[in-house]
Amino acid sequence: MSPNTSTPSGPWWKVGHMWLVVAGPLIVVVASFVTLWLAIRTPDPVYVDAPKAGARAFQPADDVDPAALSPAMQARNHAATGGVAKPASSRAAGANQ
Repeated sequence: MSPNTSTPSGPWWKVGHMWLVVAGPLIVVVASFVTLWLAIRTPDPVYVDAPKAGARAFQPADDVDPAALSPAMQARNHAATGGVAKPASSRAAGANQ
């Protein structure tokens, strides 16, 4: 038997390994078209909050009471330095003594 002799393998669609290679990407392409069809057919609604009575559209930072920001400022300072700042009332009392 010579090395150049080969047996005919038959048509390409009868080779099982070929279907293992082609089936995965083919399933993904079909699934992507199904997903696209679902997204176009039933889009998600846009959620909009109803405006609250008496609320302004924006609040400039200058209009905020500094005492209202105190917990946020303490948390920011604690995260930056690792320590907790003393409350403003105890600092003012210590300065008067």
